[in-house]
Amino acid sequence: MKIQKQKINLESTHQIEFMDITDQVQEVIDHSGIREGQVLIYSPHTTMGVVINHNEPMLVQDFMRILYKLVPVDDQYSHDLFELRKNVKADGRSNGHSHCKSMLLGVSETLPVEKGKMILNERQSVFAVELDGARKRDVVIQIIGI
Repeated sequence: MKIQKQKINLESTHQIEFMDITDQVQEVIDHSGIREGQVLIYSPHTTMGVVINHNEPMLVQDFMRILYKLVPVDDQYSHDLFELRKNVKADGRSNGHSHCKSMLLGVSETLPVEKGKMILNERQSVFAVELDGARKRDVVIQIIGI
């Protein structure tokens, strides 16, 4: 059994951004030498998610619209009441909405690897979803297998 871990660096440019990282994840798998096993894609950030879905521009717009509708930016979030929170700088981001969106999406996905390739169908892509951009981020890719 072999375990390989690598970070990929990302930089978002929008508040909510679906970044297709499928090719980058596959490159990590290719360099690992692992042919059979699993790949974990994990975001170590509380305002970022990881999802698998179809990378079609109009559908991505629908995803963003739904996220804004379910968790509006202009709602009131207790997290943003800096004057009431302890041990928090008053100059922090008002990003309670971003944390709530991340909770809905989740921070990781695990996929099987067969013959050195992720098992995805032709319409599936792996997205790192920025929810509090623009920011520099990283995503951890861990491959376990033989």
